[in-house]
Amino acid sequence: MQASLQQTMGDHVPVAVEEYDYEGLPPNFTLVENMAAGAFAGIAEHTLMYPFDLLKTRLQILNPSPGGLYTGVSNALSTISKAEGVGSLWRGISSVVLGAGPAHAVYFATYEAVKHAMGGNNGNEHHPLAAATSGACATIASDALMNPFDVIKQRMQVHGSVYRSIAQCTRNVYKNEGLAAFYVSYPTTLCMTVPFTALQFTAYESLSKVINPSKGYDPVTHCVSGALAGAFAAGLTTPLDVIKTLLQTRGTAQDAEIRSAKGLIRAASIIKRQHGYAGFFRGLRPRIITTMPSTAICWSSYEMAKAYFIRHQDD
Repeated sequence: MQASLQQTMGDHVPVAVEEYDYEGLPPNFTLVENMAAGAFAGIAEHTLMYPFDLLKTRLQILNPSPGGLYTGVSNALSTISKAEGVGSLWRGISSVVLGAGPAHAVYFATYEAVKHAMGGNNGNEHHPLAAATSGACATIASDALMNPFDVIKQRMQVHGSVYRSIAQCTRNVYKNEGLAAFYVSYPTTLCMTVPFTALQFTAYESLSKVINPSKGYDPVTHCVSGALAGAFAAGLTTPLDVIKTLLQTRGTAQDAEIRSAKGLIRAASIIKRQHGYAGFFRGLRPRIITTMPSTAICWSSYEMAKAYFIRHQDD
């Protein structure tokens, strides 16, 4: 398997970073530099793939308004573009840009700190436990910061949304539903993102070891590993993403039962009763379509920024 994957990479040769094992951070690689690399990765990832994230949200809504019914990804894309304009595919992106930078900065800073503490950077051995644990810890920290921005984003993404700015949406949600509305989905988010991140980081580290055993900086292997790891994790955690979407958009729902949903178990029972087990996989295709390039962009951007700082630290 290793030989075939390496052959697939063609003539791409990993670039060695002088004096340091690339996978480990050099002694004077600062927290600020690591957070800057993470922030760059987060903004790049969410900005480029935002329209597909909007499509995923629209398709996951259980009982949308009449104009928000779609038969699939292509139908949703064409319908939204014609009826609401192409610009509507980017509605709510300001919330993501505002939150993604700081959240991903915390995400990757935590990831590297925990990975280092658990010995994940030692030697050439594979450390799946360190990768999974550092990914889970990174998620818990970053989601606490990102969750309110994610709620605002999805409220602005739904069909017929009356919100035109972050400030308007924030004021309205706080006034009508209170501060708890920004965190009602946080436990469910963690139930989804902790296993998602653990699966993704473990798969990414494993694939990287196979495709790039020299551990040098190679954009192609980082991109391929990131995409495959993201698809694997996204597919397995889609049911929890559907539950999260229901909780985060409940305030815009016309269904009284959905509007009163207050937790993971209650939301899951509503989905099961109204749509059966198939309801837990609504938006599966756009989720994978979004996640594969997103994680590829995220990991490639992060590794590029990380390599840049390592190379220029003595300048």
